[in-house]
Amino acid sequence: MVSTNEFKTGLTIEFDGNIYVILDFLHTKSARSGALVTTKMRNLRTGSIFEYTFKAGDKVGRAQIDRTPMQYLYAQGDTHVFMNMETYEQIELDKSRIEWELNFMSEGMNVEINLYGEEIIGIQIPEKVVLEIKETVPGVKGDTKTNAMKDAWLPSGYLIKVPMFIESGEKVIVNTSEGTYVSRA
Repeated sequence: MVSTNEFKTGLTIEFDGNIYVILDFLHTKSARSGALVTTKMRNLRTGSIFEYTFKAGDKVGRAQIDRTPMQYLYAQGDTHVFMNMETYEQIELDKSRIEWELNFMSEGMNVEINLYGEEIIGIQIPEKVVLEIKETVPGVKGDTKTNAMKDAWLPSGYLIKVPMFIESGEKVIVNTSEGTYVSRA
């Protein structure tokens, strides 16, 4: 059990039969009602975000989330296969559970699978990945004076904005949390 006075960003808790990660919290105190802790939490099963206010000193269960390193092997229809590099055990995840991450994943990539007991909560991919530009629109001559950007598509079909000098076939570094261009690789 963990007290609301011990809350911190990134803490995983069990509350109302679900598993949440605390995104933000604020301790407030008023003379009339006593101390309160307003939290912004993400449900790890559904991905939804909501706010809840606890009384200071309330206790909630701590959720132990284990991260297992695995390798992304291949896609088979809407199912994606991952392999534990130590035990060679394979697991399958449905496309709907990892839609955002699929924009930046390639076969052979190392990821972390988040587990709550035996239940798979989600996956963690590296914050920055190197990907090849599949296709870009041609740059217009004269647009190089400003920080002009153009459309470029990754192998997954995801659209990002890149500087005018990036061409098809070049490798770039992409921020996976925001889905944005960082630099040339």
